[in-house]
Amino acid sequence: MTGQNASSPGRTRPAPRRGRRQPASGRQPGRMGWLAAVAVVAAALAVAACASSSSSPEGTTSSPSSTSAAAASSGSALKTATINGVTVLTNATGFTLYSFAPDTPTTSRCNGQCATFWPPVKDPVTAGPGVTGTLGTITRSDGTTQATYNGHPLYTYIADTAPGQAKGNGINASGGIWHEVAASGAAAPSSSSGGTGSTGGGGYGY
Repeated sequence: MTGQNASSPGRTRPAPRRGRRQPASGRQPGRMGWLAAVAVVAAALAVAACASSSSSPEGTTSSPSSTSAAAASSGSALKTATINGVTVLTNATGFTLYSFAPDTPTTSRCNGQCATFWPPVKDPVTAGPGVTGTLGTITRSDGTTQATYNGHPLYTYIADTAPGQAKGNGINASGGIWHEVAASGAAAPSSSSGGTGSTGGGGYGY
């Protein structure tokens, strides 16, 4: 009996084993804490993603509008320049603009080969500083749209190789006289070095 009593405490060792399992149960809060931390990080990432996605459309909208505005002001705005003492109309890059005497407010008489020497100014254009006349458009025979100023279809001249030149002013070519377009809309006087037919054609008489 005494031996049995001595061995009986050894048989109760499962109790300490239960005690050893407690750390396993104690680990569960650690796992829960780890999962909670992961959930917090995931939530933070989701909030950041939502914030970036909600702000991106606004940036996309403002960027094209600002780009379009810059393009419109720099690429199509007509300007003025003083050439031979006359304030004349120029395109956005400073090249002199011309009108053709046979034209009407609704029709260009310069087509085909003529238009290769006197390229029509394509619409759209806008009025820059000093441009106070009325801008408009006509439809050319090839279906393209040409800009007008106070009813005059506008052209450049391929012989003008730099801003400030007006080599086409007063030239009699393609059936009529060419004039640089004055900012006021009136017929600009022909330069002394202009073309061969400065006395014919009738200028702005339509």
